[in-house]
Amino acid sequence: MLSRFSSVKLIAIAIVLAFFMLLTRGSHVLTSVSLPDASLAVFLLGGLLLKRWVWFAAFFMLGSFIDFGAAAIDPAQGFCLTDGYWGLIPAYGVMWFGGRWLAKQENAFAPVPYAVVSLFTTVLAFIISTQTYYLFSGRFPNNGVMETMLYGWNYLPSFAGFALMYFAIIWAGARMLRSIKVKPSVQA
Repeated sequence: MLSRFSSVKLIAIAIVLAFFMLLTRGSHVLTSVSLPDASLAVFLLGGLLLKRWVWFAAFFMLGSFIDFGAAAIDPAQGFCLTDGYWGLIPAYGVMWFGGRWLAKQENAFAPVPYAVVSLFTTVLAFIISTQTYYLFSGRFPNNGVMETMLYGWNYLPSFAGFALMYFAIIWAGARMLRSIKVKPSVQA
């Protein structure tokens, strides 16, 4: 019974994470509300809560399906769908690995480790994704890593800012859930 409950719980978590990916990704083809992409948070939480790499593959395929679907609906959305797109695999892998590391901690939502991992993995994912895009997309002169870093750094504040906003919301939600858990009554 325990394994069945665990499976149901994992599927429920996956459905919630997939919902947030659908809601925030794909240049908002699905909604009229423009929410920032929550993919980095989804992958970090996936590593933390779902753990297994098969879930990572499933979420990467979902993200790719959304991206390619959005490009099919609106070809302008396909601008980033180049050879550099596949750099998202290691970028999201960094997020997943960060979540896996947090899962091994006594308290995954302890402020310092959670903040450090969230910030470090977000910046590393940014470096990986921008470098692979600028180096392999074929849309920019291939002048090397230093040149491409200059192109991408102006996007870091929004890239990291939105991700860190989601991480702060997740952290606050986890703290709130922890504080409202029912405590066992003390027998007199």
